[in-house]
Amino acid sequence: MKFGGTSVGDGPRIRNVAKLVKKYHDEGNEVIAVASAMTGITDKLYEMAQTAKDTCNISEIEESFAEVARRHEAAIADAIDDEAIRREVAGTIGQRLSELKNALAGVCYLGELTSRSLAYIYSFGERMSVPILSGSLRSMGVKSVALTGGEAGVITDSRFDSARPDPITDVKVKEKLLPLLKSGVLPVVTGFVAANEKGTITVLGRGGSDYSASIIGAAIDADEIWIYTDVNGIMTTDPRIVPEARTLPVVTYLEAMEMSYFGAKVLHPKTIEPAVKKGIPVRVLNTFQPDHPGTVVLMKDESARPNLIKAVTMIKNIALINISGAALAGSPGTAGRIFTALGKEDVNIIMISQASSEFNVSLAIEGSQAERAMAALQKEFSEDLASSITCNNNVCVIAVVGERMAGSPGVAGKLFTALGDNGINIRMISQGSSEANISFVVNKDDAQKAVKVLHDVFELNKL
Repeated sequence: MKFGGTSVGDGPRIRNVAKLVKKYHDEGNEVIAVASAMTGITDKLYEMAQTAKDTCNISEIEESFAEVARRHEAAIADAIDDEAIRREVAGTIGQRLSELKNALAGVCYLGELTSRSLAYIYSFGERMSVPILSGSLRSMGVKSVALTGGEAGVITDSRFDSARPDPITDVKVKEKLLPLLKSGVLPVVTGFVAANEKGTITVLGRGGSDYSASIIGAAIDADEIWIYTDVNGIMTTDPRIVPEARTLPVVTYLEAMEMSYFGAKVLHPKTIEPAVKKGIPVRVLNTFQPDHPGTVVLMKDESARPNLIKAVTMIKNIALINISGAALAGSPGTAGRIFTALGKEDVNIIMISQASSEFNVSLAIEGSQAERAMAALQKEFSEDLASSITCNNNVCVIAVVGERMAGSPGVAGKLFTALGDNGINIRMISQGSSEANISFVVNKDDAQKAVKVLHDVFELNKL
């Protein structure tokens, strides 16, 4: 079970989470809880680290530090009833805060923030929330222990702030956690935070708590992996755009991965990977409405009437780069040069499209990466092939997702006819060989209208 960050009233919510975990534990289930930092804490840690590196503004750092300390101290008071346990957890949090202060001071003095240092600073969010949740459980009579991801056996490579799990993780997690479960102890593990083979703290990239839960669940061959968020599962689209959006009762692994990569923020994009390997169902549930059935992610949708289209998603803040030139036609290796140049600058390509004439290659990337992407491409093609490299930051990516689209004629025609009838111009189109996703680029001003039109045309409000 993975739980997201807490918000206003951190302590009461941690207590409610503890009650929920205790309920399933008391029913005879072997439960491992994976928790993320309190809402906004990871961002606050990043801000403090950047301030320490850039300006070493002590008063600004101390103000943010005091806020972090206050929130955790208040959470301890509200979430833990037992006085002895409360004092013990307060001591742990006090030690963590002291370590955090020393880390920030080190960055301040050096004026340097390495990926290793940033991962260490990031880790304090989870390393302070998890002891509080575990303490709350213990105050309710549940035997529990708080562990970091590394202590739980999640071993990664040394890409400190965007680490990937090592294959040895499955073995280590079983060695660490299964004996605890067998002895009736409920482990509470830091999401997002892990360690390399030397024991140095690493993190799995932003949003990695879901990924941690899936890694651990797959390692112990769990019956199910439950992800608790603040919404009622995976929805047909963003309800802020379309109020009629519905919760999808069932989606497939492939559909969930497509949705997560193309704008649906409920699941971290990598979350599904470990579950797929073991065929473990993933349930997405709402902490605030625990009785809602949410969404279950399975290998196959066996529903009586599974729709061709499951969801319409949107990614904002996109840049569309066009590389064109007559010399591109018939020139082997052009795509390889593009990928290599962008890969060296850590630019992620969301979509790519090339016409059969080969005169033009279009790329959709994150808007924040546009400047360095343009610089890399202009350098790579400075003397040959490309006569024009342009960038348009005024676009969004829309994706229509549904595994049953594969081999079903007429879906694309219905989609593009609906957009055309509503005066929405398409700038770029891409569809993978899986046929579970049709994605396209439209002007930013047309994006929300496109989502509404397609949600209505494919009758997603009736799911």
